[in-house]
Amino acid sequence: MNRLLREIMGPWTAYVLWVLFSDGPLRFGKLKRRMPGISSKVLTQRLRRLEAAGLVFRRYRPTVPPEVTYGLKPRGRQLSEALKSLELLAVRWATADKRKRRARASDPGTER
Repeated sequence: MNRLLREIMGPWTAYVLWVLFSDGPLRFGKLKRRMPGISSKVLTQRLRRLEAAGLVFRRYRPTVPPEVTYGLKPRGRQLSEALKSLELLAVRWATADKRKRRARASDPGTER
């Protein structure tokens, strides 16, 4: 368990896995655009780490400019149920937070 968590935890790592799971294989530039706020350096570091862990593949085609595509390997796709569960939890929390904000906004006695 410790090894798995070390491989998938850390800033941006789970997000990279989620985007590749949701969208399928992507070229580096498109993957970066799907992740606002991540730098090229950090994305490259995360992809290399996930590739070394056997979760992500890197396909290089020597075109001009070079075409580099990343996607999930079978081991990475095994995380699909965990990623789906995290998505459901994120939606549930966002919905609950939205309800709380609306309730506070409609209650005149609540401080802002």
